[in-house]
Amino acid sequence: MASAEPKHVPIPKNGVDYRGKVVLAPMVRSGELPSRLLALKYGADLVWGPETIDRAMIGTTRRLNPHTSTIEFTRLPTSKIKNPDLDPEKRESVIYRIHPELEKGRLVYQIGTANPDLAVQAATMVAPDVAGIDVNAGCPKPFSTAGGMGAALLQTPDLLCSILTKLVEEVGKVYDIGISVKIRILEKPEDTEALVRKLVATGIIGLTVHCRTTPMRPRERAIRDQLKMVANICREAGVACVMNGDVTSRNEALKLIEEFGVDGAMIATEAEKNPSCFRPDAEGGPHEWRSQWKTVVTEYMRLALQVQNRWGNTKYLLGQMIPGKNKIYAEMNRSKCYAECIKALKLEDIEGLMDQAYAVDERLGIPPQESRASKRARVKETSDLKETSTKEEKKTRESQDEERDSKRIKLPEAPVDIPMAPQDLGPAALSV
Repeated sequence: MASAEPKHVPIPKNGVDYRGKVVLAPMVRSGELPSRLLALKYGADLVWGPETIDRAMIGTTRRLNPHTSTIEFTRLPTSKIKNPDLDPEKRESVIYRIHPELEKGRLVYQIGTANPDLAVQAATMVAPDVAGIDVNAGCPKPFSTAGGMGAALLQTPDLLCSILTKLVEEVGKVYDIGISVKIRILEKPEDTEALVRKLVATGIIGLTVHCRTTPMRPRERAIRDQLKMVANICREAGVACVMNGDVTSRNEALKLIEEFGVDGAMIATEAEKNPSCFRPDAEGGPHEWRSQWKTVVTEYMRLALQVQNRWGNTKYLLGQMIPGKNKIYAEMNRSKCYAECIKALKLEDIEGLMDQAYAVDERLGIPPQESRASKRARVKETSDLKETSTKEEKKTRESQDEERDSKRIKLPEAPVDIPMAPQDLGPAALSV
């Protein structure tokens, strides 16, 4: 007798099935657009963007950048609103950037939230441009957990379930995309089991389990003794189960998928230094980055320039991909803009790359024309002038008020009528 087909939660028409996929993990800094595009170029099936807090997305402006063909969600930072002298030109910051052509159907937006209503507001803004919304319930870093987000949600399962349910009903069903969640395992397997059973009942299409507890850090080996149990619960509910933790290549990912009965695998740390880790063996597999890193770096620079990536982020990623002992690492680290970096990497001979670097530097305003010290001095001077001006205006107003008071004419007070008591005139005379 043929075995019954495994249960599958329906995948929305604008969503994507996580089954059989090796994907890029959501990582702060390492999950920005050029990193995602490079992962896709080397064979990643799906990419997760970096966790973006709900309040950061709410209130942004969505616009198409004609220079890069990317969709950008931008806003003026609060610091600039409070102190316009920080940036007289009022240049907005890019909160999130998407390449609608190259990432179509393959980008999952991860949201940091601890509030169902805010989660819906933020997710609604980006839902038309992504293949799925993933709730971060696994980040152990204080900037996330302090607000009750990330791994803190593991301690408030009812809140986490309410967030997922509301996203499924008000975003997933409205925009026909999938809602998923990323968690960590709990210390006790029975607690993990209880949590996962609640989560898969919310209507989500996928669950990623990071095989570490909240206190654990990346240097500690992943714990996989709960993985089969989580995979079985997800399979019973028809929800795709993706594993995360110490996965270093596509080949290893496929072996782990088979060994533990999960549906997909997520690569994080390894992808930072060697995005080619996603290459299938049929295409050569992941090459040894220590000897071939420059090929990856060159491709990364092309993409970073193409989308006009923020220079600080580009420099950080180059620091991950270039071996620290290599002479070029130190030269790159001293560069202050794309043009200087191209020279440090000795890529000047690649046609058009240097011209593109000059154009992007000009558009991004790098290197800055004034030093940080000069900027601080300018802002302080402007602030002091404003404070002095305010004090002088106050003194002038007080002086004018005093002058008006001194010129004011005092009118004599009006006489007060005092009622007189009636006089006693004695007895009235009688007429005769």
